[in-house]
Order: sequence, then C-alpha cells, then structure tokens
Amino acid sequence: MKILNVSEHHLDIRIDQQELLILNSALNEIVNGLALFEFETRIGANRGRAAKLLEEIALACDLTDIKRR
Repeated sequence: MKILNVSEHHLDIRIDQQELLILNSALNEIVNGLALFEFETRIGANRGRAAKLLEEIALACDLTDIKRR
C-alpha cells in the first residue's frame, strides 16, 4: 500500500491486487459474521455503510479479475 495524497476529508491510496483481496475477505467476514446488535459498537460504522464498502471493493476485485485466480 502506498499513500498518495492526504486532504481534510479524503485519503488517496494505491494498493496491489493481493492487498485488495485481503480487504475484500476481511470486510466480508465482518459484514457477514458479526451479530447485528453489536455491529456498530464493534466496528464504529453501521452495517449498511460497511456493506456498501464491501460492494465497492468486490467490484474492484471483479474489475481486476483477482477473485477468479
């Protein structure tokens, strides 16, 4: 991972395909493995926002074709 730019509300990073796959797998476990009643307390975000991020990361995996390897 390489940090490219930091601003007040954004962080631009570059990650390789293996790092992207790790993020996808970890977030999938979090979104689908934690009980709903404790989700926001443990993660610091609601499940809907985390699920949306998982969708976006999964799409990036599909676009880079790393899920099929």
